[in-house]
Order: sequence, then structure tokens, then C-alpha cells
Amino acid sequence: MTQLQDVDRRWFKRFGRREQPSEVRLLCFHHAGGSAAMYRKWPGLLPASVEPIAVQLPGRADRFGEPAFDRMAPLVDALVNALLPLLDRPFACYGVSMGSRVAWALAHALRERAMPMPFMLFHACDVAPVNDDDVWPWEGRTDGLEGYMREMGGTPPEVLAEPELVRALVPTLRADLTVLSTHGFRPHTPLDVRIRAFAGAEDWTAPPDQMAGWQAETTARFDLDVVPSGHFFGPEAEQQVIRRIGDDLVRAR
Repeated sequence: MTQLQDVDRRWFKRFGRREQPSEVRLLCFHHAGGSAAMYRKWPGLLPASVEPIAVQLPGRADRFGEPAFDRMAPLVDALVNALLPLLDRPFACYGVSMGSRVAWALAHALRERAMPMPFMLFHACDVAPVNDDDVWPWEGRTDGLEGYMREMGGTPPEVLAEPELVRALVPTLRADLTVLSTHGFRPHTPLDVRIRAFAGAEDWTAPPDQMAGWQAETTARFDLDVVPSGHFFGPEAEQQVIRRIGDDLVRAR
């Protein structure tokens, strides 16, 4: 296996192989403590012209033995290098929660380097940067990050039932959340990229009114969709999101 193939295998997961090259790639970024596996069903739900590629950050799943990043700048630098062979085709980005911020930071990094840019960004379950107040819901808790995991509801019950497994996951979750709490990025110039945001109607961590602030991050068109869900999309809400993304990408191309 060549070095380029090894880098691609570690960073990018393609859960549905396609016989014909796609017209557009969709880079998908997981939430804090999550993994690329959350996108394993997406290839069968998106139009054939769209190829979803799930990004796998270090510190989880098949990259569990690699240290997780705890700062945004080196994470994005590594991601840009890994992405180089994939920038030969139009692409968009979708990110949920922490993944939303990674996608946004990546777009700015590509612009700063005068490299190909995503033609559209999809942000889900993530308070807009303009609303950041340096107060984070996982800090100062008496029950620690384990309590935060249980409260957020994104961890499968069978995992939460195994204390040793939960303790093994906490370091990666802590690193991911530190990426967010130490970023503090305030760009002087917004992106010129269309943005669509998805907010859960019952999401108390990223309510629709605070996600509406993503409009300030672009000079292009902005749309906000509110779906019937909390912070983690259920099957119905997720399918609604996927349909909207597919429609947008097909029309854009």
C-alpha cells in the first residue's frame, strides 16, 4: 500500500462503492466523541451523483491507537494535507456539532491557501460562532464527561452500560471538546459559500435561534431548516436532512 493510499484509508471512509465516478463529493464530519460510522447508511439515501465520504478523525474506531487532536489548527492542517488528492472534483461539506466547526475551519483554511473550496456548507446542531460566549455545557460538571455523555443522548445504551468502555472513550471525547473550547476563531471576512443550517426543534444546546447566526458567516445565500429532533437526529429527521442535502447538491451541480 502506498503512502497516499494509507492516508486515504485512515482519514476517509467510503461505505458505498460506486461503479461510475460521482459528479460531486460530500465530505461528512462526525460529532465530538463520534466516528465516521454514523454515515454508513448515507450512500444508499443520497442521489447516485453524490458520493458521501465520511471523515474519520484520529482517536476512535480503527484510529483508536492514534492520539486525538485537541487543537483545531493542527487538526485542519493534517486534514488539508490528507484531502489534496480529493480536490480534483467539486465538493461540499456536512458537519454535525463539532464536525460543523471542523468543516467551517477547513473552508477558511482552504481559502487562506488559495485552494479549491467547497461550493456549499451544511451545518447541523451547532451554535453559530457569533453566539460563542466561552461557556461550555461540559465544563464544571460534578458528574464529569461521563455525565455529559449520558445527558446528550448520542451514545448507544449498550455502550453506556459498560463502565470500562465509557472510561476508554472519555479521553477522545475530552480532546474533541477541547478542540472546540480552545478554537476561538473570529474571521475578519466571511466566506462566499452558500450555507444551509439544520437545527433540531428540541435541541437545547443549539436551538434554532442560535443556529440562525450562521447567516453572518457567509456573503452568499443562507437557509435554516428546523427538523423535529433534539441534538442528535432520529431516523425521520436524518432522512429529512439527507433529502434536503441531496436536492441542494443536485440543483447546484
